[in-house]
Amino acid sequence: MPVASIDEIGAKVGSEVGVSDWIAIDQAAILAFADVTQDHQFIHVDPEAAAATPFGGTIAHGFLTLSLLSRMAADAMLTPRDMRMAVNYGFDKVRFLAPVHSGRRVRGRFRLAAFDEKRPGQWQVVHNVTVEIEGEDKPALIADWIGMVFV
Repeated sequence: MPVASIDEIGAKVGSEVGVSDWIAIDQAAILAFADVTQDHQFIHVDPEAAAATPFGGTIAHGFLTLSLLSRMAADAMLTPRDMRMAVNYGFDKVRFLAPVHSGRRVRGRFRLAAFDEKRPGQWQVVHNVTVEIEGEDKPALIADWIGMVFV
């Protein structure tokens, strides 16, 4: 994760702070996610049946795309130099806007919306995240992601 001081991070509120590398979502990843979550809906796991739907083929689970935010954050979110740990706190909003077809690549675009000290050494961080699909105008998802950072 990119490293910055508390003051440098605070100065970025309202700005884009980073864009992740592209991540491929292939059918093997979709099948593995289906197994772990026990969500084997045909639109994810059966290429032949999914081809007969308006999607025209298999698509990634929305929650698979959402779960990749942690990986995307490693490329894009600013981290305080003296951070002891960071934890997920939740989401204020998640919207799945477009399907991610098997074989496509996605990346996260992170805008720092808020950075507030809740207690001494405990900072609440809110990022507006857009997950883009390579070659498509409509994003896969948007989310307001809340984290807690401890310094």
